[in-house]
Amino acid sequence: MKWLLKTEELVMLLLSVFLLWNSDAAWYWYVLILFGPDISMLGYLVNNKVGAALYNLFHHKGIAILIFLAGMYLSNDLLLRAGVVLFGHAALDRIAGYGLKYNKGFSFTHLGVIGKHKRNDAAE
Repeated sequence: MKWLLKTEELVMLLLSVFLLWNSDAAWYWYVLILFGPDISMLGYLVNNKVGAALYNLFHHKGIAILIFLAGMYLSNDLLLRAGVVLFGHAALDRIAGYGLKYNKGFSFTHLGVIGKHKRNDAAE
C-alpha cells in the first residue's frame, strides 16, 4: 500500500510539472515546487501551533486546488501557477514522508512521526 500511495503522489507531482510546462512558466516556478512553500516553516519560530497552522496552510492540497480554480475563474496566471506549485510541493513532501503537522511539533504528522522523535520512540 505504501508503494501505491507514493506512486499516486508521484503522478500528482508530475501533473504539476506538466501543468507548469504547458503554461510556459519560467524556470523559477519549477524551483518553487521544490522549496517555495517550505518558507511556511518559519511559523515554528513563533510556536508549534502557529508553525503547524502555517505549514498546513501551505501544504494542503485542497487549498492548492482552490487557489488554482480561483486562477481559472479570474483568468489569473499568478494564481494558477501558485496553485500548481502548492499542489506539486505537497505531493513531493508526501513522497518524502512529510505530512500535515499536528500542534505537538514539526515531527508529528498525519503520516506518522518523522525525524529524531521517531528514533526516540523506537528506542523506548
